[in-house]
Amino acid sequence: MADKKHPINMAVGDGAAIPVKKDKGLVNAWSISFVGAVGCIIYLCLSDPDMYWEVLKFLPDGILVTFQVTIASIFLSLFIGLFTGLGRISDNKIINTIASTYVEVVRGIPLLVQLFYIYYALGRFKYLQISELPSAIIAMGVCYGAYMGEVFRAGIMSIDKGQGEAARSLGFNKTQTMFMVILPQSWKTILPPVGNEFIALLKDSSLVSILAVADILRRGREFASVTFSYFEAYTMVALVYLVITLMLSKAVSKMEERLNYYDQI
Repeated sequence: MADKKHPINMAVGDGAAIPVKKDKGLVNAWSISFVGAVGCIIYLCLSDPDMYWEVLKFLPDGILVTFQVTIASIFLSLFIGLFTGLGRISDNKIINTIASTYVEVVRGIPLLVQLFYIYYALGRFKYLQISELPSAIIAMGVCYGAYMGEVFRAGIMSIDKGQGEAARSLGFNKTQTMFMVILPQSWKTILPPVGNEFIALLKDSSLVSILAVADILRRGREFASVTFSYFEAYTMVALVYLVITLMLSKAVSKMEERLNYYDQI
């Protein structure tokens, strides 16, 4: 019997539930990586302030742009993903086919190609010319919307059908049942993978530098092109990305632990 002070998580697969203890090695690995990355940044800035400190001072504007692109893209992808997921489980064959085709097509084209297509290819048409930042947000939102659609579909499908039947018996229509009964319950399943997609999207946002969007990578490239200090510039860029993604991964991990805690109550 599990100790109440040390609850055991259950890994559920196709077979029976298997108790899995918390992986302390993973926590240690995160701590080592985070402290090591921060320590490297501090050491490099102190050992060679004329170079590494100057690079670090050059990056804050890029960090802000990276988060702007990431946050705007994640909201757009959530909006697209919600309706895509609903379309994927729709009984209407036309809607289901459109949603499924969107997922298959978008997931089959690399994000970099989608960035080029929206900014350069569609830019040849006068009414479809979009500036760099909106193009980057649209491309990433559309790309990740396909993946979010599968997240929403899986989350909705995880809810027992009896919940919907009970709601319908109380007089709820299909729309009310979905948005007032099914979706609120499915958030516990949906939120963790959404957090992971957020981290993946932040890392993929480095691709927008190709469109001359002044993100972290672009700012590092600009510094290197002026000083020819490519090693120093890209080392600092890599460490900054590492620190940000480690912080976000820890936040996602805490969120999953909180959800698991409430499930066990």
